[in-house]
Parts: sequence; C-alpha cells; structure tokens
Amino acid sequence: MLDPLSLLADKQRTYRGRLAPSPTGLLHVGHAATFLTAYQRAKDAGGVLVLRNEDLDTQRAKPEFVTAMVEDLHWLGMHWQEGPELGGRYRPYSQSRRRAFYLEAWRKLRDAGLIYPCRCSRKDLAAISAPHEGEEDDEPRYPGTCRPLPVMSGLAMAGLPGQDEAPRHYDEPAGVNWRFRVPDGRAIEFEDVHLGPQRYVAGKDFGDFLVWRRDDVPSYQLACVVDDAAMRITEVVRGEDLLKSTARQILLYEALGFKPPRWFHCPLIRDKDGNRLAKRHNSLALRTLREMGRDPRDLRMALLGMPSRIAPRD
Repeated sequence: MLDPLSLLADKQRTYRGRLAPSPTGLLHVGHAATFLTAYQRAKDAGGVLVLRNEDLDTQRAKPEFVTAMVEDLHWLGMHWQEGPELGGRYRPYSQSRRRAFYLEAWRKLRDAGLIYPCRCSRKDLAAISAPHEGEEDDEPRYPGTCRPLPVMSGLAMAGLPGQDEAPRHYDEPAGVNWRFRVPDGRAIEFEDVHLGPQRYVAGKDFGDFLVWRRDDVPSYQLACVVDDAAMRITEVVRGEDLLKSTARQILLYEALGFKPPRWFHCPLIRDKDGNRLAKRHNSLALRTLREMGRDPRDLRMALLGMPSRIAPRD
C-alpha cells in the first residue's frame, strides 16, 4: 500500500486531474458540466485523468449508482486512464477501501494536537448555528463549544466541555466527532485558475471543521485532501460551491505536509428559479437524457458552452 504521507518526495508535476463523483444518486447535468471541464482540461494538457469513487456515505452510496455513473460518463464521451474498473498505481480508487490512508492522516493530526474530540450533535449545532444567508456551503460555522481552552485557565480547571478530552488518549477516532482547530484570524488566500484571487479568514468565514464523524467515517475535507495528495492530483476542478472548502483543505494540506494542487472552480448550473442543480432537488439526470435519446455530442457542446443558469426541460 502506498503511504500518502510519503508521496511528497515525487517532484513530477505532469498534469493529473480527477473526476470524483459520489454514488448517492444519478449524475445530473450540473455534474456533467463540471466533469466535462475537468476532462477537457486534462485532455488539453496531455495529462492523466483519474476517476475516484467517493463512496464513503455508506447509508446512501449504492452499487447501482457506481455502475450508472461509469456508464453515463462513458456515454457522454469521457474516458480516464485510472479508476476503480481500470486500476492504476495509486489504487484502490474507491474511498470505502482507503480507510488505512485516512487513519494515518488522523493519527498525524491527533499527535500534532491539531484536532480535538467534539461531542456536539447535529441537533445541538442546529440550535446554535446556521449558515449565513446566501451561502452555498454545507457546513455551518462551528461556535467552538467543545474547543479546548488553555490548560492553565480558570475555565479549563472548571471542566467545561472538551477539557477532559485529551486527543492522545484516543487510539481510534470512532465514537466522537473530530474537529480541526483553525488558526483564528488567519487569512487563507489562493489563486483560482478560473475565478481569480480568493480570500477567507479562519474563525470568521468558517470555524473548526469536521475531519472525522462519530459514526467512524472520515469527513469529505480529510478524505479529499488525503486522496488528492496520494493520487498526486495537480489540479482540482469542481463547483464554485466548494470555494470555502478549499480554504479549509489548504489548512489540512499544510498540517499534513502535502503540496496543494491548483484549483479551478466552475460556475454552478442552476434551474430557472436560480436553485443549483443537486441530487436532492431531483434534478435532470444524464440517465434520463440517455433514455430520451439525446445525442451526447450535442449535449457536450451545450454543457461546455452553457451559462450558469438554465431551465431544464420537463
């Protein structure tokens, strides 16, 4: 097994892009537009494209959706050089089989004192925190309820939440949530290839974020960083709703000693009412278009030149 924490020695920077669908439903035209952009950028660069099956959501991920996403992407004209069905040097390419990689990263963060256990439930957080108006980000700013206080403070001596939760006492992450303690006030800046300069302030624009869930599943943030580093991805192409996640992930790249990739965030495809297309909104699926007899060549041309707001046909 390749150790993702030792891959930084590789200085080869041949373009390596990736498609990273989650098999929790059928792919829709919003996914297709982003994936086509990733495919085209890898092709134009003469690089390698990786398909990664992000199947960590054991409650919603289904084998039939894995089959469907491969078939639908091939139907749309996309091909890749590494993936679950092809293999490759950096296998396995399904996240459900990469637990050892995530545990190694969790232990490194634990030993460095960069993460802490959190016993807040979603219900607890819903009562005290909510996303800011207009935000696309799925993770509300954490108010710091379980964040450890300085050891010598009077409040710490009083045993407030989190004070008896020494991270190094945990051999495994299961049973509690684990949060990355962000450096409050620090500005995280990066240049997006498509959208230009970006800037987020830790502790203001986002708070301490999850790296491992109490049901013993690594978070998207941690798994994405570990896998992109392990698979030596040089450019990440994804939707602009993940811009703030990029700031979080940059902190993880630094903490784990990884070299960050370049970033290319695509405008979101929205319906006629301005809502972004998503599986939970029953958006128009590629499988539906196939069954309607749509020509994939016409669809590719339409999606690559599509404005950020469309009105899907019934």
